[in-house]
Amino acid sequence: MRHVLRRARAGLNSLGLRWKIAALLAVGCSVVAVGIGLLIHQARLDQVSQSARSGATAQLVRVRQLYALTGQVQQDDADASIDDPNLPAPLRAAALAGKRTTYLDMSSDEPAVWAARPIGHQVLSIRESLHEQADEMADFDQQLMASGAIVVGLAALGGAGLSSRLSRELRSAAATARRISQGDLDARIDHPRPAGTGRGKDEVAELATAVDTMAASLQRRLVAEQRFTADVAHELRTPLTGLYTAAELLPPSRPTELVRDRVGALRTLTEDLLEIARLDADVEKPDLAVHPLGSLVECAAERAGVPCESVGTPVFVRTDARRLERILDNLVGNARKHGAGSVQVRVEGAVVSVRDHGPGFPERLLEEGPRRFQTGATERGQGTGLGLTIAFGQAQVIGAQVALRNADDGGAVAEVQLPLA
Repeated sequence: MRHVLRRARAGLNSLGLRWKIAALLAVGCSVVAVGIGLLIHQARLDQVSQSARSGATAQLVRVRQLYALTGQVQQDDADASIDDPNLPAPLRAAALAGKRTTYLDMSSDEPAVWAARPIGHQVLSIRESLHEQADEMADFDQQLMASGAIVVGLAALGGAGLSSRLSRELRSAAATARRISQGDLDARIDHPRPAGTGRGKDEVAELATAVDTMAASLQRRLVAEQRFTADVAHELRTPLTGLYTAAELLPPSRPTELVRDRVGALRTLTEDLLEIARLDADVEKPDLAVHPLGSLVECAAERAGVPCESVGTPVFVRTDARRLERILDNLVGNARKHGAGSVQVRVEGAVVSVRDHGPGFPERLLEEGPRRFQTGATERGQGTGLGLTIAFGQAQVIGAQVALRNADDGGAVAEVQLPLA
């Protein structure tokens, strides 16, 4: 029983909100219809029983009068007899006790009503068939079931119709929430009846207003964060340029090398922050053109100092060569910094893959994607975590897609899927 209930609950949970409401209304109406049907059935059965008992009693009185006059049961009264062997035992016992009573049997194959009374030490009884009444009750019950089924069906359809609007509004709110989670902070539900404008409470309107308020708040915070990042990077750029120039003028020595290395790293970080700020502001415009992907990637790999392998038939893609090289530079730099062994670049069709032989990407990075200033795991090394962020952002600008995975035999693999020309 528990297993059946669990399966029924699981089946109900798999339905949409509209069908859940329709199913609940149908179940509720079914219970009400069954209850009302039983009451009507019992009332009709009582009416038929009372009429049958009254008729049988009247017939018994007539037979008794004729018996008192003639001393015998008339032959035309075929269902009247004295000490009938088929007389029900409870009725016989009541008659012998001096009572005039009736007995109704509607459940047997031969439905009938009996009436009996004592005559001396004998029992005078009559029997009337109730075939017509039983057939009438059967037809009446079928009409009740048909009417109940129609009512339940109409209730289910009405519930589905009434809940369809609610379901559409909730689906629209869910779709807008998904768009917001994917980065489209301009998305709004804009419910036609904002919360507080009508009578009573509209829970869907309250939900829509809450989601819109949340999106607006997130957008303000994100814009403020982007503006702060851009301002900080821009303000650091000028003094860093002077510091970098001054470091180049220092006499050659080990301390000078350390200063130049740290100043260079700080300058690179500042440029990365400015690039991310431009990507966040959606002001980057690609210079798209048709290029042979194999030769384009080979040149970029050669400048990055990594081997490149082209497999299959060469293809042409529509992309921005400078931004594609920027993507590959960041992927190669990430593989060198956090991976191990040699870094390989491979071109197959319109897909460019960069692979290392290190511990691979951590599961959190594969599930959630790259995050700024997070490398995902200590075994991936130390870094800012901006390389993958820039690669994903530049790929979005040129209409490409970056996918991260771990190779079966070890190592991290980053694949760039480019649009064909």
